[in-house]
Amino acid sequence: MGGKTVFMYFTIQSNIVIALISLIGFLFLLCDIDINSIWYVIKLVGTVSITLTGVVFVVVLAPTLGENAWNLQNVLTHVVVPIASVVDFFIVAPTTKMKKANVIYVIIPPLLYAIYAGVGYVRGWNFGYGNNYPYFFLNWGSKAGAFGFSKELPFVGCVWWIMILLIFLLIVGFCYVTISNRMRDNYLKRKGE
Repeated sequence: MGGKTVFMYFTIQSNIVIALISLIGFLFLLCDIDINSIWYVIKLVGTVSITLTGVVFVVVLAPTLGENAWNLQNVLTHVVVPIASVVDFFIVAPTTKMKKANVIYVIIPPLLYAIYAGVGYVRGWNFGYGNNYPYFFLNWGSKAGAFGFSKELPFVGCVWWIMILLIFLLIVGFCYVTISNRMRDNYLKRKGE
C-alpha cells in the first residue's frame, strides 16, 4: 500500500471518513450546534466501518503479512484509530437514544466498497503490487472464486467473505447501539436519583 493506490483501500477510506466525522463533530461542539439523531447514525456507521478495518487487519490480514504487519503505519491506521473511534463513540453517542433499526445502515460503506473493488477487479485496476484486487478475500480470480472453497488463501469464495463480513457488521452495529442505549439509560437513572 503506497503511492497513488493508497486511497483505493478500505483502510484509508474508513480512516478518512472517521477523521471527517470527528472534525465535523468537533465543529458542532465548538459552535454549540445541536446534534440531531441523523448525526449519531452517521457516527455509528463510521465507527462500525473503522471497527471492521481494525478487526479484519488483526484477525485476517496481519497473520498473512507476518512481521511486516506491525509497522507504525499499520498500527496507527488499523489499531489506534479504530480503538480511539470506538471509545469516542461511547463517550458521545449515549447522549441520544438510538433506534436498533438504524443498524442496517452500517453495511452500506463496506457493501459499496465491495462493489467498487469488484468493478476494479473486472476493469483490471492496479490496487498495488500488480494486483487487480485490494485484499486477498476480494480476489475473484482465486481458486475459491465467488462461491467456492480452497485449501489456500482465501479458503472461501468472495461472496462468502462478503456475507461473513456483512453479518459481522450487523452484529457489531447491534452491540454498539445496545451498549450505547444502555449507557444512556443508566446515566439518566443516576441523574434522576
